[in-house]
Amino acid sequence: MEETGFDFHRWRLVILGGIMVGIVLASAIFAPFVAPYSPLDLDVTRMLQGPSAAHLLGTDELGRDVLSRAIFAARISMQVSLIAVTVGLIGGTLIGMGAAYFGGLVDLVLMRAMELLFSFPAILLAVVLMASLGTNVLNAMIAIGIVFIPGFSRLARASTQAVLRQQYIEAARSIGMSDARIIFREILPNIVAPLLVEAAVAFAYAVLLESALSFLGLGAQPPDPSWGNMLNTGRGFMAQAPWLSLVPGMAMFICVLGFNLLGDGLRDVFDPHMRE
Repeated sequence: MEETGFDFHRWRLVILGGIMVGIVLASAIFAPFVAPYSPLDLDVTRMLQGPSAAHLLGTDELGRDVLSRAIFAARISMQVSLIAVTVGLIGGTLIGMGAAYFGGLVDLVLMRAMELLFSFPAILLAVVLMASLGTNVLNAMIAIGIVFIPGFSRLARASTQAVLRQQYIEAARSIGMSDARIIFREILPNIVAPLLVEAAVAFAYAVLLESALSFLGLGAQPPDPSWGNMLNTGRGFMAQAPWLSLVPGMAMFICVLGFNLLGDGLRDVFDPHMRE
């Protein structure tokens, strides 16, 4: 007899990842109300103080509250990740669907271009793009977004090729439906699921890339807080103030783990082979 109702075992990773991601997103959205202090407030009388009732996670080398800076840094990471993944998702999906649908020379040119981009290590390509565009948050979004386009395009191409073998595509062509209508009405809705899974995992990678760029001085610039530049600053004070590195490191850990769990959970939910 078939069981009905909510299957917690199937959704457990989505729920757990969603809770972790929700905490980070809520902290980023409501940072001015959640953070106990301004991330830019200086207090030289409280430099490098450990966790206390006044400063729950201590202060940095300029007396700024570490917890407040970590909370506001989540805003930059979430903003960069959202825009970067959106750029990669839209660009890669359009390229992948176009290459698979039209085939031939179009497929050859587009996918060889994607393979050329894919051949570069992601962090190296991001650094080169940032060095060319300039060091600011907007350019970090664009650079990371470009890095994600090849991965999304390959996934979209493979998914589109599977959909093109279905009979309803032949039916759509036989009634004279235009190419654009077939692509966006018949193909796109049927490849959304794997793209959403890839987007969730890409969010985690985008957080790491943004932090790496900020660590190298190519992302958010001081005094604006970023988990990457907080780690860069904290590595010089590991002996006397280890919380300067532990706090942003744990924030990154929670955020990246949450998005990875969310991506794995969505894969389990959407993948028909995982269903009993």
